[in-house]
Amino acid sequence: MERRQGRRDSRAAAAARSEEIPVARRTVSPALRRSGGRQALVTATLVLTAVGGALLVFRQPLARLLAPPPVAGLAARLGADGRLLGHFPYGEAKATDLMAIAPGLELQRDAAESLLAMQRAAAADGVDLRVLSAFRSIALQKHLFFDVKSERNQSAQERAQVSAPPGFSEHSTGYAVDLGDGRVPASNLSPSFERTEAYAWLQANANRFHFHLSFPAGNRQGVSYEPWHWRFEGSAEALQTFAAAQRLASR
Repeated sequence: MERRQGRRDSRAAAAARSEEIPVARRTVSPALRRSGGRQALVTATLVLTAVGGALLVFRQPLARLLAPPPVAGLAARLGADGRLLGHFPYGEAKATDLMAIAPGLELQRDAAESLLAMQRAAAADGVDLRVLSAFRSIALQKHLFFDVKSERNQSAQERAQVSAPPGFSEHSTGYAVDLGDGRVPASNLSPSFERTEAYAWLQANANRFHFHLSFPAGNRQGVSYEPWHWRFEGSAEALQTFAAAQRLASR
């Protein structure tokens, strides 16, 4: 009697331990588990091979599907970094953030105050530093890009070498200016500006006023050399605005 009771207790204990083993392991023998594992590995390998083959076959259509849509009015697409024909996207400064620096010319307030101080310093050194262009609205940039492009019979790529598409101009931020030498007006907006006293003075002093040459010769954005185009980087907001351009330039 005691033996039978002992056997029953032993079976009950074994059953209890069995309940602690996961069902999947408890219902499949080790041999079948090994075989199933090999089969699963083979199946997974076949599936991955098939998927890889499909991706190779359809790689070009997939790339076209995932590419950004073409830009309206231009035979171009946005790049992976958001650039259009070399230019990064920029928003338009609020009117309330702008300050006049001359009749018809405005800059974002911090940039304006620094620019005026830079002009005074240049004048003290006998240099006539002139502002040719400052803030430009996106609407004005649209005219400068598309209408002039049409007048000059330029392609979008050709026009983008010297003028950014609307929504992609540093001037729209209120932080960028085009500068000239008042004594050599023939050099305005020309690479020959680099041979003027004004440009030499900027090279030596612009950093003191937080202005940086946007498009030096051979720049990574692929924009034409513009010794006259300078942007303000003297505030956290300005630095953030031009962060993508700075990263590209430092590579």
